Amino acid sequence: MDESARTAGSDLDIVVCLPDDAAGHRASFRWRGWPVEVFANPEAGHRWFLEKETAQRKPTLARMIATGVQVAGAPGAAEMYQAECGALLEAGPTPSDTALEDLRYSMTDLLDDLAYVRDSGEATVMRHLLWERTAHLALAAMGRWDGGGKWLLRELRAWDPVWAVRWLGARDDGEALVALAKDTLEVAGGPVFEGYLRAAPVVYATGLHGSGRSAPSR
Repeated sequence: MDESARTAGSDLDIVVCLPDDAAGHRASFRWRGWPVEVFANPEAGHRWFLEKETAQRKPTLARMIATGVQVAGAPGAAEMYQAECGALLEAGPTPSDTALEDLRYSMTDLLDDLAYVRDSGEATVMRHLLWERTAHLALAAMGRWDGGGKWLLRELRAWDPVWAVRWLGARDDGEALVALAKDTLEVAGGPVFEGYLRAAPVVYATGLHGSGRSAPSR
């Protein structure tokens, strides 16, 4: 962990590799007043989370493993996994045209709604959503890892500190926010509306799709 980012409330993240037949779990507790979070899984479980988080462009577990310090187990046992996760972080996320188009579509819709909103409360909520989604879109368009909470800003600063300052400054300036959002949307490929299509997931196979009837009870 970057010591400059540590605060009095920072918790201790511990990754535990369990035997193959053990059940994975996540646990939170305090040790001598220090908040601790444990992420315990067999190797297959850890790899499942790594794959899932990589697809979401939020490499939380990969970062914990790559930057962590081995405190138990055979000496050097974690080296291979740390090298693997370090290489994953360095390579960056796999580009996804579908995910980027989804973000562009949601931004287009939000900008349109904000342009015609009449309720001040609704406008406040939409500006907050637009501010955060602009950051997510910028990172996606640039092929960067994404983040939530404090990690959203950290990823922005790692990518472009100047842009991050502009983004922070636009939070309470409606005109600056809309301008930044539109600029970001253009760089990402422009607005998306006409022609946007996504197939609905098939929840159950009954032959009743589109009939308006509910699923049969079991």
